[in-house]
Amino acid sequence: MTKTRLFIARHGKTMFNTIGRAQGWSDTPLTKEGERGIQELGLGLKAAGLNFVAAYSSDSGRTLQTMEIILREMGQSDIPYKRDKRIREWCFGSLDGGYDAELFNGVVPRVFDKPVEEMTYQDMADAILAVDTAGWAEPWDILRDRILSGFTDIAKEVESLGGGDAIVVSHGMTIGTLMGLIDPSLPRSLALDNGSVCQVTYEADTFHIEAIGDMTYRQKGREILARENHEKV
Repeated sequence: MTKTRLFIARHGKTMFNTIGRAQGWSDTPLTKEGERGIQELGLGLKAAGLNFVAAYSSDSGRTLQTMEIILREMGQSDIPYKRDKRIREWCFGSLDGGYDAELFNGVVPRVFDKPVEEMTYQDMADAILAVDTAGWAEPWDILRDRILSGFTDIAKEVESLGGGDAIVVSHGMTIGTLMGLIDPSLPRSLALDNGSVCQVTYEADTFHIEAIGDMTYRQKGREILARENHEKV
């Protein structure tokens, strides 16, 4: 059986990313810059010789838009594609749509009276739950389990098809949480850029991290676009 590998990309840059607002389960579309960044990613993945056997994304509009661009640029728009709400971003409850600085540097740190840099993912989830006035935020055990089960079931499905490479589009904190669950020694804040790729292998019911926040695919795609634009002049 071919090795099962997941290439987990963070969605492209959105309107809320640009103005520094926390999206969570709220949603905004990719900006023109964000679309171009994902075009770079798709071209870079294709140039690396990757050929995906399946595609998965969260059910948020920004990940669906990102996946559409990736598959188009790779010439793989016809491969099996599924949406899974378990790999959505964290829900920030009544704080969804608020400014990042207010949420992560103001409201959340005050709950435990320590800077966000010193907080674990569980600390952050507990803090968000404590200040959410709408009752929508997820307790840590539910958040942790839905993220891990979502990615695990995706990997198992790819494995059941004979293995191979699959593209998965998800969200910054969700991907960071998965990396931390796989390797608890990692720092909580991984600062994953839009269009970056984390690569994991799955074998013997276990994830192994191969790369975190890889921007080389985007860089290669940027070079390809620059060359194509130069040739048109």
